Amino acid sequence: MILANATIYTADPARPFAAAMAVRAGRVLRVGTYDSLKEFKGRDTYELNLSGNVLLPGFIDSHVHLIDGGLQLARVPLRGVRSKDEFISRVKGAVRDKHPGEWVRGGGWNNDFWGGEIPTAAWLDDISPDNPVWLSRMDGHMGLANSLAMKIAGIDKNSNDPVGGTIVRTTEREPTGLLVDAAMKLVFNVIPEVSVNDRREALLTASRHALMRGVTTVVDVGSYFPGTSEEQTWQDFSDVYEWAHSMGKMMIRVCLFFPMPTWPRVSDLIHERGRSLSGWIHLGGVKAFLDGSLGSSSAWFYEPYEDAPGDYGLQLLDMDVLLNATLESDKSGLQVAIHAIGDKANDMLLDMFDKVVSLNGTKDRRFRIEHAQHLSPGAAKRFGEHGIIASVQPDHLLDDADSAGRKIGVERAERSSYLFRSLLAGGAHLAFGSDWPVCISWKSLNYCSHFCLAGKLHRQLFFHARRYRQLTVCVSVIQVSDIYPLQAIRTAMSRKLPGWEAPWISAERLPLDDSLKA
Repeated sequence: MILANATIYTADPARPFAAAMAVRAGRVLRVGTYDSLKEFKGRDTYELNLSGNVLLPGFIDSHVHLIDGGLQLARVPLRGVRSKDEFISRVKGAVRDKHPGEWVRGGGWNNDFWGGEIPTAAWLDDISPDNPVWLSRMDGHMGLANSLAMKIAGIDKNSNDPVGGTIVRTTEREPTGLLVDAAMKLVFNVIPEVSVNDRREALLTASRHALMRGVTTVVDVGSYFPGTSEEQTWQDFSDVYEWAHSMGKMMIRVCLFFPMPTWPRVSDLIHERGRSLSGWIHLGGVKAFLDGSLGSSSAWFYEPYEDAPGDYGLQLLDMDVLLNATLESDKSGLQVAIHAIGDKANDMLLDMFDKVVSLNGTKDRRFRIEHAQHLSPGAAKRFGEHGIIASVQPDHLLDDADSAGRKIGVERAERSSYLFRSLLAGGAHLAFGSDWPVCISWKSLNYCSHFCLAGKLHRQLFFHARRYRQLTVCVSVIQVSDIYPLQAIRTAMSRKLPGWEAPWISAERLPLDDSLKA
């Protein structure tokens, strides 16, 4: 196939744009002028005239939970819900389709969207007396169980908080239904396992979903959250990914991360089979969690939360344990990715990475900090010292711009939050992702297999690159959805919530070129 009369973005600084491209058997043969491709043109060549529209390389989403995303598409959708009544109505509709005793699952709710009131089991008990319910918050660090689910899980006023988690209670110590971080495991332990066939179908559904949004490669950090089993990610690997690979059903490229406590298994697997099982599946490394999230007040900060004096968030791992696991993973050649959102959590990781480098020596190790959401003064510059990857999710700021000031104070929020430009200036490698299905995103209007075509779709958003020929990428913010790189790029460039006149922390906006590359 020859693609002609296009505005092809190459990401090559020496020649950022080209007009034509030749492709055969899934490989790009040449990018350049139309005349330079004539030698490839034969009797069976298909030629597509793009009429000047933009052609982008397929996007890499650097942080997803792919199978969970596919499963979530079939569950109660609570993203974007803006009132208690709407929340209850959506769950009620889901309960109608279930048999008595069948679990109702869903997620994506954000209490900040309806003024901050935290949901409780009482919201659900009247509409679901015969069905246990579990609904995860949009950040994945808090969830809501109805009374039946708590009864099945054995949660009552005498239950102790597990290490690294909290059972939220009334003043009389009665559980409200909210479980934070490791406490969620109490419910996870009693929810019936999703069948292998459902998980396989979820991979295929999620892959099609990603392709329709221009995503051709993902970094899948797995079904591993605080309180969940380390084994689930391994079961997904063997039961789902290896099955899809053997059956020729892989549609997008994946780079897989596994729970850090299982690093010896990852190391043995790579030693036995190599880093890449094929052109579709790459074995990346290991992931751990150091803290929680801002929305659930479990991100780990130096200073307390404004709305909870004395509460600094949660440290989910002992630093000595984390250091030893990181040292061993690093010695084995595994890439290490660690979740950190609060400023103290990020500083503790940066200090630990310094120690790992001093003990294990200098090499191309590509440490990743997942989210790097709130940074102390000077922290952004430290990322560049060891080429640390800041794996960030621009659309998370659409959730936090309104609420961060209330959570940690306006001055702290504006000093520390989503410092994309500062990270780049400090030498960090910036990698954009969606955290799907954990965060919100937006509906896509274009289809992509290996390249993302964006043209005269809608006129609500225009990115204009004046240095070159006109570059127009058009997207439409229609509804709350999920994976969507064009929306993430828009967010990184504008830092505006829908309806906002001014950007949030305007100095941290990114230009188009840096956003596309991220």
